[in-house]
Amino acid sequence: MKLLLSWLRDYVDVDLPVPELARRLIDATAEVEGWETIGADWDPERIKVAEVVAVDPHPNADRLRLATVETGAGQQQVVCGAPNIAVGQKVAFATEGATLIDGRTGEPAKLKLRPIRGVESAGMVLSEKELGLSDNHEGILVLPDDAPIGKPLVEQLGDVLFDISTWANRADLLGVFGFAREVAALTGNTLRHPEDSYTESGRPAAGLISVTIEDPDLCRRFTASIIENVTVGPSPAWLQDRLLRMGMRPINNVVDITNYVMLETGQPLHAFDYDLVRGKQIIARRAKPGEKLVTLDDIERDLDSDMLLICDAEGPVSIAGVMGGGNSEVNENTRTVLLEIANFKPGSIRRTSALLKLRTEASARFEKGIGAETPLHVQRRALHLFEQITGGRVAKGIVDVYPGKQQVPTITVTEARIEQVLGIAIAIPEVTRILEALGFTVEHADATLRVTPPYWRPDVEIADDVIEDIARIHGYEDLPATTLRGSLPPVEPDPLRDLRERTRDLAAALGYQEIITYTMTDLERLGRVVDPSDSLRTEPLSVVNPVAARHRYLRTTLRSSVLETYATNRRHTEGPLRLYEVAFEYLTVEAELPHERTVLCAAVGGMRLDRWGRETGDHLDFYDAKGAVEALLDHLGVAGTYEPVAPYGFLPGHTAEAWVGREPVGIVGQVHPETAVKFDIDEPVFLFELWLENLVRVLPERPAYTPPSRFPEVRQDLALLVDAGLPAGRVLEIVRSHRSGTVRVAGDIFDDYRGTGLPAGKKSLALAMRYQADDRTLTDADVERIQTGLLKRLEKEVGAALRGT
Repeated sequence: MKLLLSWLRDYVDVDLPVPELARRLIDATAEVEGWETIGADWDPERIKVAEVVAVDPHPNADRLRLATVETGAGQQQVVCGAPNIAVGQKVAFATEGATLIDGRTGEPAKLKLRPIRGVESAGMVLSEKELGLSDNHEGILVLPDDAPIGKPLVEQLGDVLFDISTWANRADLLGVFGFAREVAALTGNTLRHPEDSYTESGRPAAGLISVTIEDPDLCRRFTASIIENVTVGPSPAWLQDRLLRMGMRPINNVVDITNYVMLETGQPLHAFDYDLVRGKQIIARRAKPGEKLVTLDDIERDLDSDMLLICDAEGPVSIAGVMGGGNSEVNENTRTVLLEIANFKPGSIRRTSALLKLRTEASARFEKGIGAETPLHVQRRALHLFEQITGGRVAKGIVDVYPGKQQVPTITVTEARIEQVLGIAIAIPEVTRILEALGFTVEHADATLRVTPPYWRPDVEIADDVIEDIARIHGYEDLPATTLRGSLPPVEPDPLRDLRERTRDLAAALGYQEIITYTMTDLERLGRVVDPSDSLRTEPLSVVNPVAARHRYLRTTLRSSVLETYATNRRHTEGPLRLYEVAFEYLTVEAELPHERTVLCAAVGGMRLDRWGRETGDHLDFYDAKGAVEALLDHLGVAGTYEPVAPYGFLPGHTAEAWVGREPVGIVGQVHPETAVKFDIDEPVFLFELWLENLVRVLPERPAYTPPSRFPEVRQDLALLVDAGLPAGRVLEIVRSHRSGTVRVAGDIFDDYRGTGLPAGKKSLALAMRYQADDRTLTDADVERIQTGLLKRLEKEVGAALRGT
């Protein structure tokens, strides 16, 4: 939202310095992002108002003239080539040394005097471009007749343009007058209302146009007025100047009036050429199947049945609240104007704007919720300007169809509630002053206020809304700082939340980078990783109003999102790539809301690096992914076992399900190459999941702890010959569970060899063994005895033999 200080001052006196005004608005009303000072570079000593007192021909150039100007400090002669210079004009006059915009380069430059075709020039009469106001330099800038001669131009034309971010439910702040109300309440100054008087004549408007609302759920009110004998032409300079400073391009006086009033009041308007409205009927209805409309930007729009249209007797003429159609556009031949000011359902306008990818000044205001009583007030203001600027004659009456009229709510606010919410008591006279300054109607009885919100504040619905307005105008800075009273409530334990945060930290500690992806997806992406027979995941919940087709369904798995992100990052990442996400799967259940299942999903792939960070030529493999799972479980205080599985999208023989006790807690495996190709991944990629809802059920209340031994451990390597189909995890399970008195036995597999030199159907597993006692230093004889017992157990349970024997 742009806010022009000079425009604001039309309605309320503002004497505060600009930084102080910005601070007051930030504290009480809206966020001032910044401001631009128009004329900040105009030197008040060198650029002033002057009057043209004579214009004579140049003796040496037909296209140049000699102008004599009165500067307030005497008359000066200047050479001027502007075709519009004339005696009696008030102009902007610059003397030598003034910083101006060079008309050729567009860059700031200092004015240097020199003879022009043999005639000395004492200065320069300026155009808008040389002052940086616009790109227009075809003629000089003509100032109002009442501009004082000799006054610094910065005091005459200088201004401040604020850039303000408003709240989503405050449509009234999208108009200059809305801010004027706020400033009047903040400063206590008098609010001046815009002039809205006009004269009615001629035929009644109700006899010239009929209005029908077929869908009152989308169009709550529609007002229409007729202005006859309109002369379409350029707008007055003051109106064009304000539109330009607010970032809008002047078009003609009719369109400019609608834009001006919208910027002033926050209520969008639309002007139709009355003679182009077929059947002299206006109908507000939903679009019919297959209907299209060419909008004012010359683009044909495809419409759907949930979009509200403004139609005449033969078809659409406007997309309600968004943009008008070209078939009824005001043009230079227009003589009669139909002025529409309506009130639409905010959600409908927001949806239409999003689907058409067409966001306009009008839609931005309608989607914030404009009060339904606003149109009639704005009609009067606009008709006043039409009468004054276009010379038109306003037809009698305003057609007003209002099926959505509702009773104005009265809100009860007690003194006790004000003190309870704010922590302080505010005197009732002060409360009344604040509310009445904001436009509320207040009745006071005993310790209770009966408050009626103004028509432009539909966001005020309950007592606390009223109290919020009281607090912000009274001043948050005036609320006393006090310590908290009472005690904080005890923290409610949430094991699943705690586990979610722990796994995030652990995954990051393992070198994985966290990603955050959209919870919305489409069926095609889900189909890449979901088994077609899995009804739980192939029938996701859809949203009613998706922002895009690819974000229509709640995802039932994180796998597609993680793999898609992996593929995107792989294109510009060398070496290993490790990504993870902890988020929800949304599974459809027999309830109103889906089951939000918390899952850690991670993907890993790429080349392994050596100690110097160089690629070794070997790809990361299944054991890297499985090692990450083991590390996660180990840090959580549980030990996992693994069973081979072959789920959809994974490579059989390279995938295992992780269990803790009798609870399945995750899966780890290689993504099937056919699945990887669907994501444009052309390298081995491994994916693992931890199902945190299952995992939280098996976590110990406190992790098992064994104090470290004071005695050294003995390390030895073993090479075992086992069946090729035997899972290595089974061997580790036996090794790690083996006990011999007080001696601890531990081991890890560091090699899995299959190839020449081994019997058919066999593989070699190399284990790094560790032995340690709690009460003594182990001897070689101790280790040999324990190892012999372990080998016998391995031979008995899994048929393992010491390799080379």
